[in-house]
Amino acid sequence: MRNQYKRVIIKLSGEALAGANGTGINPQVVNGVVEQIKKVKELGVEIGIIIGGGNFWRGRQGTEMDRTTADHMGMLATVMNSLAMQDALERNGIPTRVQTALTITRVAEPYILRKALKHLEHGRVVIFACGTGNPYFSTDTGAALRAAEIGAEVLLLAKNIDGIYDSDPKVNPNAKKFDNLTYLDFISKGLKAMDTTAITICMENKIPVLAFGLDEEDSLVRAVTGQKIGTLITC
Repeated sequence: MRNQYKRVIIKLSGEALAGANGTGINPQVVNGVVEQIKKVKELGVEIGIIIGGGNFWRGRQGTEMDRTTADHMGMLATVMNSLAMQDALERNGIPTRVQTALTITRVAEPYILRKALKHLEHGRVVIFACGTGNPYFSTDTGAALRAAEIGAEVLLLAKNIDGIYDSDPKVNPNAKKFDNLTYLDFISKGLKAMDTTAITICMENKIPVLAFGLDEEDSLVRAVTGQKIGTLITC
């Protein structure tokens, strides 16, 4: 089995780590993700990971909280997920570094591009926490930005559904799944699988986005080896 990509960014939703509970971290789910990442790494792929924080905190959660404060809380939620993933990876013999866009040097390295590249070249998995480090930007945008900065060949959008649909398949049983989309199609159709800013960054930097279901068997391996899975967004 040969990998199609040498360097990838994997974007995981926080909710995906929560499993059926919807909140917190489900160890069985995390261990399943780690097993997949281990297989991908054994193919010689350099791996960067970004994890959302929605299993701990999402937006202002119906409160009147200041948006900037709420977004900073969301960034801290991504740090908790990143540290949990780092712990699980290293317990499985996979060297890992967490780099944060906010400075929290007691628990992780600050994000420094050249240092991140050196980690990747030495075979370490790098987890990028805190999104872009700025309020009003999602972790999707953080994933697209880091993918552009480190020269990732694809952004793997691992979700809790098996691709991108024209409407929510959980609500609409007749929702249509797309196998392929252009960046402009995604924007013009008003699709919500990824935010517009993130898609625009990928479009401007010619980074393909592959959206697929994380819980499908060997989905990450299938994604990096070019097998048919999910929805591919390209130019």
